[in-house]
Amino acid sequence: MAFWLARLALAATLILPAFLMHGRAVAEILIGLIDLCFLARCALARDWTWLGSGWVRVAAIWWGWLVICSIPWISGGNGGNLIQAIAMGRFLVFVAALEHDVLKPAAARLWMQRVVMATALYIGGQSLLQFVTGHDLQGFPRSADGALTGPFEHPRAATPFSRLLFPAILAIGNLRLVLPLIIAATGIVVLIGQRMPLLLTLLGLILTGLLLPRLRTAMLAAIVTGGVLLGASAVISPPTFHRLVIKFSAQMEDFPDSDYGRIAGRAIAITAAHPIFGQGFDAYRRVCGDPVYGDAAGVCNIHPHNHYLEAATESGIPGMLLFCGLIIAWLVPLARGLWHNPTPLRVGLFVAAFIQEWPIASTSGFTAIEIGGFFFLLLGFGLAEARAT
Repeated sequence: MAFWLARLALAATLILPAFLMHGRAVAEILIGLIDLCFLARCALARDWTWLGSGWVRVAAIWWGWLVICSIPWISGGNGGNLIQAIAMGRFLVFVAALEHDVLKPAAARLWMQRVVMATALYIGGQSLLQFVTGHDLQGFPRSADGALTGPFEHPRAATPFSRLLFPAILAIGNLRLVLPLIIAATGIVVLIGQRMPLLLTLLGLILTGLLLPRLRTAMLAAIVTGGVLLGASAVISPPTFHRLVIKFSAQMEDFPDSDYGRIAGRAIAITAAHPIFGQGFDAYRRVCGDPVYGDAAGVCNIHPHNHYLEAATESGIPGMLLFCGLIIAWLVPLARGLWHNPTPLRVGLFVAAFIQEWPIASTSGFTAIEIGGFFFLLLGFGLAEARAT
């Protein structure tokens, strides 16, 4: 029984990326299935030692506080928000399942490595095809504002690609292959035309160069090539140049009055009004329109576009501090030993997690399945690799 549960969980894990891209409802089901298989195996073996690991304890405290903050009479919300807060724990169990069980065997991690490579190649290749021909394999054109959508209908290709490219390429190990691939991948991120993923890719290249001295020349070459391509985009892809240079410069010149600045200001106002408990799960979407926080015109969205502000609006300052503690509790084991004995794959997985949770960034919702799903998958993979080293 336990053997077949393990096989089922591994199969679900390996096909998960396909459904994170093209079937979010199925992806949710797969994550739930992996959780159930893991918990069933723990019950059969009467082994719950994973509950004592450092990050799990921090995660349990943060999650518990979020659930408390989502109780209707505390948050002002409804039972649905409380149920969502409780259900959010499925992602934490999913990460633990990958680390302690599903990806514990070396063969499973090797298959996961291949899936990550194939997924990065698929998104990057589809984006490049769309740039050259105007359409991807599904027939989707680039978006109205000029950004490439890759294999998706809407412009979201750069975010998962910028996380996947580091473990996918660094795992190859061969410098002769890494150099052209990292240059090509950086060029694709530029051509996709999304500002924050490009900046985070630059951060990832710098961090990779610091941790892997033998690849510093390759990382520098990728940065230089990206800069040259960015300049050349004024001629070869004017929409890309407009989004990455002109529009970004205008936003930074007057950030407080930009859309992102006003969204952040709204989140800060919500937190200031409810500094202890916040407003519960999904707070920003639910209370943003309340005039008590000022003029809501143009600032309300489904989330505050920053994971730390999201944590603050949902669970107050204590919740945000606990969330920071959880991120640190994840990054510490991911980084253990990398300075003195860096393994390329582990570096790539650490970089992917680091840039995902870089605090000065515009982000999707923390648990948005199409982006967060890839983060939790790579995080669990990274923790499993770190545990095996």
